[in-house]
Amino acid sequence: MPRDLDNKTVVIIGGTSGLGMSAAKACIRAGGSVVIVGRDADKAAEAVRSLGPGATSLTGEATDATLADRAISVALERHGSFHALYHVAGGSGRRHGDGPLHEMTDEGWNHTLNLNLSSVAWSNRAAVRQFLRQGTGGSVVNCGSVLGSHPSRAFFSTHAYAAAKAAIAGLTRSAAAYYAPHGIRFNVVAPGLVATPMSERAQANDEIMRFIRTKQPLDGGRIGQPEDLDAAVVWLLSDESRFVTGQVIAIDGGWSVSEGQIPHE
Repeated sequence: MPRDLDNKTVVIIGGTSGLGMSAAKACIRAGGSVVIVGRDADKAAEAVRSLGPGATSLTGEATDATLADRAISVALERHGSFHALYHVAGGSGRRHGDGPLHEMTDEGWNHTLNLNLSSVAWSNRAAVRQFLRQGTGGSVVNCGSVLGSHPSRAFFSTHAYAAAKAAIAGLTRSAAAYYAPHGIRFNVVAPGLVATPMSERAQANDEIMRFIRTKQPLDGGRIGQPEDLDAAVVWLLSDESRFVTGQVIAIDGGWSVSEGQIPHE
């Protein structure tokens, strides 16, 4: 991978596992430094050891409105700069009561929106405030989901989660329009089903995996891997995408253009 992030520092909210950890490795390979943020101190320490001297970690909850401000301060103190933010943190609210609208609980709605949308607003706010102070411009990449625009009735009917991911696209586009004159760019990557800790329920379900073979037909019909997003994320974080803002890029194996019919056997 080209070293598109030479001399740049990226803060990754949710960077200690799954998509975030894979992106952190890609950023390091591309010449960047990273501050990775996660909720588990042991996992964060292990991640930093594997990433090497270009990485620093911070422990905290993504729903803490001050977390991204602290992570950016760490980037400035430890690496001397802040150029880009990648917000990956989020998760299912199914265990808290998310589901189809008629079954959704108040707790399910509030927990899911707080984790998947409010956390993005707080981190994006922190990033744009710092970019404005610096007068440098910068790049923000948010992790959405294909479910924000292309739902699956049969297997992924968590309506609060879908609402949050759709709202991320709206927030990102609005911010992109407002801050473009300042050279601050906002974009979204929207994955399909990817093999991460969050998707363990789906991975263990044979019926869902049969569905995925037709719903994500690229590359033989498979579940995504975290590495499938890395090149796009690095590109969006880097100056190579300096003329790109307000975009939602689906990295979904064809989910958004496929019917996903389960074949009869």
